[in-house]
Amino acid sequence: MKDKFAIAAALQEIGTLLELKGGEHFKARAYKLGARSIAEVTEDLGKLIKENRLTFVKGIGHGLAKQIEELYTTGQSSLLNQLRAEMPPGIVELSNVRGLNVKKAEQLHGALGITSVDELREAAKAGKLREIKGFTAKTENRILEAIAIADNQPERRIHIHHALRAGERIVEYLKTSRALIQAELAGDLRRWQETVSQIVIVASAKNPKSVIDHFLRFPMVVRTEERSQDRVVVTLSEEFKATLIAVKPEEFAVAFLKATGSDAHLGKLDQVAAKKKLKITPKGIVSEARPRGPDTSGLLTRGLLTRPKDESAIYRKLGMQYVPPELREDLGEVEAAQRGKLPEDLIATEDIRGMVHCHTTYSDGKHSVAQMVAAAEAMGMKYITITDHSPTAFYAGGVKIDRLQRQWEEIDEVQEKTKIKILKGTESDIVADGSLDYPDWILEQFDVIVASIHSRYKMDEDKMTRRIVTAMRQPVFKIWGHALGRKIQERPPFDCRVEEILDVIAESRAAVEVNGDPYRLDMEPRWLREARKRKIKFVISVDAHRRAL
Repeated sequence: MKDKFAIAAALQEIGTLLELKGGEHFKARAYKLGARSIAEVTEDLGKLIKENRLTFVKGIGHGLAKQIEELYTTGQSSLLNQLRAEMPPGIVELSNVRGLNVKKAEQLHGALGITSVDELREAAKAGKLREIKGFTAKTENRILEAIAIADNQPERRIHIHHALRAGERIVEYLKTSRALIQAELAGDLRRWQETVSQIVIVASAKNPKSVIDHFLRFPMVVRTEERSQDRVVVTLSEEFKATLIAVKPEEFAVAFLKATGSDAHLGKLDQVAAKKKLKITPKGIVSEARPRGPDTSGLLTRGLLTRPKDESAIYRKLGMQYVPPELREDLGEVEAAQRGKLPEDLIATEDIRGMVHCHTTYSDGKHSVAQMVAAAEAMGMKYITITDHSPTAFYAGGVKIDRLQRQWEEIDEVQEKTKIKILKGTESDIVADGSLDYPDWILEQFDVIVASIHSRYKMDEDKMTRRIVTAMRQPVFKIWGHALGRKIQERPPFDCRVEEILDVIAESRAAVEVNGDPYRLDMEPRWLREARKRKIKFVISVDAHRRAL
């Protein structure tokens, strides 16, 4: 088994079966993390095994390394074979039905040969389950209800960080197909939404069906949900849904546009097209204009098809500027593009010149000042800010004044050995009354102050607004850090009157942080637009606690 994706799928299955077996939670988790690491490894797997360097891969311990080596050299895993023998067939899929444990799945397989949810549904509808010892008519109804609930559950939202990793693995796999010409991530993920309902990929090939067939052999695919001539929807081993749209090369541009969305943006484009007597179809852009005067050429203008080479050509045909995917939300971008007023200077990674908001071992960071500085310099950065937590953040090892002096001395020592500029800073807590938790004479000496809230998130709107306004009015320059304290899929923003705070910031010595931690991404775009109206300055930060994720 030389394919890293097949090995990753086997490790994922081991983790899932250990989880279902029970009693081995940490071991199950280790196998699932190991599956992800192997799927993402960029170095040749055979070389890593030969040189005994598997354990250098993040998340791979000695026990896991032995299983990977066995899979690679023999194509088999003794542990996986053992677990499969111990567990009823189809248990991974059947376990998604609420109330159905391993023992009951074994009974269902032994009595009726059931190995899938579809077979279970049909057997329950036919009244066959009640013939099994311990199953009754009531049990059948409960199982049918559980299946219906599972079928109608709202789609699971996937955090962008995980979705990107999974999507990149799929694209990497698709590129192993000789038939493939192009494959790109689309959907919510291409528009950089914080969470996505599924991973969408658009591919082109002279024979699209061969790419779909190849995708269905991706080892991380556990079941096919839907399939048509140019589209397939699957569930991956991580329980993510993925859709592949495969078209011919000349149809790729329109398919890519349509699959990227959003629906509101596409609807607005259809309106623009209609006013120009055009229609965007899967085959290309069709003219719906009637010919003027006699048709001396014998060719009617109506129905004339244009096949755009790329998305830019589609927007040009509509008389608009190209709209970057991140802006396609029907928030005025179509109208701005029609007027030629759409900004063409969206910030890209290569525009970043320095790393703002970095933590070290002086508070809750994982690496030293020297290590963080070296990592930033290796990335070509011109500066880095060392902004460890302040004293109130005792839970994060907040830096008291005596240790702060030692840190500054260490920064000076590191600065002498490097070309990158090191700025001395703090992430100072905004305490309940709105003050920052270093005395003024210390605050005045910092190069950078990130002022953040880390406690008492449940203050009411009035108190929280006063708290932040007070902090922003302080005379020292400060950056409002991860402004609303949210953590995506974990903690909602706290209550405050954001526009009132922005009004104060516009008149004070302050800026707003755009927090690059993928689990924060704070402030939200809607508030950044409000801040921009007030000509408030922004700082793009990493909120880094280690050299790399």
